[in-house]
Amino acid sequence: MSEGTVILKLGGSVITFKDGFMEANPASLSRLASEIHEAGREKLVLVHGGGSFGHPLAFKYKLHEGFRDYGQLEGFSRVHLAMRKLNRIVVESILAQGLKAVGIQPSSCVITRSGRIERFETTPLEKMLELGITPVLYGDVVPDLERGFSILSGDQIASYLGIRLNAEWIILGTDVDGLYTGDPKRDPEAKLLEKVTLDGLKRIIDEIGESSTLDVTKGMYGKIMELIPAIEKGVKVLIVNAKERDRVLKALRSEKVRGTLILRS
Repeated sequence: MSEGTVILKLGGSVITFKDGFMEANPASLSRLASEIHEAGREKLVLVHGGGSFGHPLAFKYKLHEGFRDYGQLEGFSRVHLAMRKLNRIVVESILAQGLKAVGIQPSSCVITRSGRIERFETTPLEKMLELGITPVLYGDVVPDLERGFSILSGDQIASYLGIRLNAEWIILGTDVDGLYTGDPKRDPEAKLLEKVTLDGLKRIIDEIGESSTLDVTKGMYGKIMELIPAIEKGVKVLIVNAKERDRVLKALRSEKVRGTLILRS
């Protein structure tokens, strides 16, 4: 990788204990912050998921359905507060390594329409990058022009910023090694797909569909669908297992690393 802008998306399953409730994974966060520091990227945008902070509350208040009744407004507030707490923990982990980072609240700079980003004020973020500061964003509940509010995933944020900032790479740090020919947890013959083109990816999706073995975690299908617009614009995507030591470090350094590389062609 050259020294262009890189978007690093860390999944909630990597930085929190998803079986708990609002329980961060400090050991994982500390290690990942150390790897980010060691990689020394000059222009890095970090986006993280919600894990056990955002998802349980969003489900409880049915926020994915949009605004239906006033009782959900408490959920809007509680999910937002939970995600700000997680974002603070992530930022503090990065600051502990001597890096400069600032949390950015998506609900204050993004408007969606039917769940898709309509407007995103990125000028402050871009200025932070110029100054050498790492912006840290996260999946959030945001105002929506048609639904009242929507859940904006970190994956959609990463894809949008990948295009908007003309990023060279989006690195997706998940809890699996990448995309497989089957579910590796069930199929011992499943093989890691080390490189996939956009056409090949679309064929796989068309052939197997949402409930397919491609979706080795519940959210993988959705992640890939969100990233396709960025891939179509020429942004390279690399999926790596962020739970494995030094995988993110190697990806950020452009070193050979186990994972799945997705290219436009």
